[in-house]
Amino acid sequence: MTGLTGKIKKNVLSAVIGVMLVLGISGCSMEEEDAGGKLKDIDFTVVGEEQQPEALKDIIAERSAEPFQISYAIGEDLYIAIGYGEQPSGGYSISVNEFYETDDALIIDTTLIGPGKAENVTNTPTKPYIVIKTENIDGKTIQFQ
Repeated sequence: MTGLTGKIKKNVLSAVIGVMLVLGISGCSMEEEDAGGKLKDIDFTVVGEEQQPEALKDIIAERSAEPFQISYAIGEDLYIAIGYGEQPSGGYSISVNEFYETDDALIIDTTLIGPGKAENVTNTPTKPYIVIKTENIDGKTIQFQ
């Protein structure tokens, strides 16, 4: 009977150590994810062409035929421009899905939305882009998603 009790203790001990390892590993990975996670959403305003700095308008005009991602800081303001290159028709729009701050970056996620099937659009190619304006936060990189 002593041999059977020893095997049971050994199996229980192995199971307990296995569970502790799994919990320890998952605990560490959760901390790593939280460390670089979302701190807060960032307020922004979509800016029309008439409100954009001239230098930014020039850069957009040069690059608009191809997809682009531009950040432009002037004083306390940060402008972020995202373009999707030339599209075959009108009727496209751009949605800002998320814009938030992490410990070391500003994360922006946008989506190009095509024209609806029932929408009456021009057959002239267009170059959809969006410009947003927010507070210039020093020391943060911008990550486009």
